[in-house]
Amino acid sequence: MIQLPIYEEFARWLDDLLENNDMPEETKAFCFNLYEESDEDHIYGAQLIAAGEFDPDDKDGDWACEEVWSSGENIFTVDTSDEDDTGWNHALELFKEMAEEYMKNGKYSEILKGAKGTAIGFVDGELEMLS
Repeated sequence: MIQLPIYEEFARWLDDLLENNDMPEETKAFCFNLYEESDEDHIYGAQLIAAGEFDPDDKDGDWACEEVWSSGENIFTVDTSDEDDTGWNHALELFKEMAEEYMKNGKYSEILKGAKGTAIGFVDGELEMLS
C-alpha cells in the first residue's frame, strides 16, 4: 500500500523536474535509476534520466545508458530504517509503486507516458518496465 506522505514528496520532486526542465527532442524513454545511498542507514535514492535509445527487450537496460538528460544530483531519497523490511528489494517495490501511481495520476505524467517506455531499477541491475 502506498505511503501517502512519501508519495506526495515524490510527486512534488517529479513535478519540479518535469515542469522546470525541457526534455531533449531525442528523448525516447525514461528510467528511474535507483541507488543504495547508505547500506548501514537503509537509505535509497532515485534519479530520473531521459534516454535517447529504447529497447523494451533489453532487461540489462543498456539503452538507459544512452542518457540525454538527467536529474543529476537532484535525487529523491527514502529512508527504510523504520520499516520491517529494509532491503533493496523492498526499496525497489516502494519506488515502483510511487512511480506507477505518478504515471496514473501525476501532474506531468503525460511527459513520461509520451515516451516509448519508462523503466525502473537499480543501477547495474535489471530494469522493470513501467510502461
